[in-house]
Amino acid sequence: MGTPIQQLLDLSGQVALVTGGSRGLGLQMAEALGEAGAKVMLTARKQHELEEGCAHLAERGIDARWIAADASKPEEARRVVAETLERLGPIDILVNNAGAAWAAPAEDHPLDGWDKLMNLNVRSLLVFAQAVAKGGMISRRSGRIINIASIAGLGGNPPGMEMVAYNTSKGAVVNMTRALAAEWGEHNITVNAIAPGFFPSKMTHSTIARLGEAEMAGKAPLQRLGDDDDLKGAVLLFASAAGKHITGQILAVDGGVSCYVPQ
Repeated sequence: MGTPIQQLLDLSGQVALVTGGSRGLGLQMAEALGEAGAKVMLTARKQHELEEGCAHLAERGIDARWIAADASKPEEARRVVAETLERLGPIDILVNNAGAAWAAPAEDHPLDGWDKLMNLNVRSLLVFAQAVAKGGMISRRSGRIINIASIAGLGGNPPGMEMVAYNTSKGAVVNMTRALAAEWGEHNITVNAIAPGFFPSKMTHSTIARLGEAEMAGKAPLQRLGDDDDLKGAVLLFASAAGKHITGQILAVDGGVSCYVPQ
């Protein structure tokens, strides 16, 4: 009875677009999708990082390409989707991972910093989702959209962190995910979000250095930070037929931190 799990998780012949995919969590998820058989298009701002990311994937036998673009600019996001369609064909999977952080006391948070985060962390996700939906997912009645939120979007700032714009933007991603899932379910498009906890990355480096890795890990029930494998299963579930009946959900991958974060 049913389909073998290996077949459900197989992405052979599919195309995945990963924003912010040149390094860190984006590259980890691109690697998982490529290992499952998908052709992968990476996009980010810096060409040299994209070249390094594609070389890393190629070493693992993954068919990976890249497009340099600024995801915060709607015309650039639409160009990425159009070029991916032209070079690789219909897009089956979108991983909306591009994002940035900005730390400042709430009372002094600069509005230009607020706008930068909202444009990249929220607006660009909608623009990419619109472009892939209108670029074939709706007409083909098939698609997987995976937004990268954060456990920062599930509650307020913990003591020692001043991230009002970042937390607000990730909270918006959570509810955008639910709204798109409800609206596009009739087109057989699933929309889910992954909410990572703390992973060592360029974005989190300064926070971990300031608070200490042991201190940060100690806040998690599993007593560890995320590693290079911890998002692979989550993204593959949401991207594959194994997750075809899951939509509008937010999966925290955080070592259990959100067990006691106010929801």
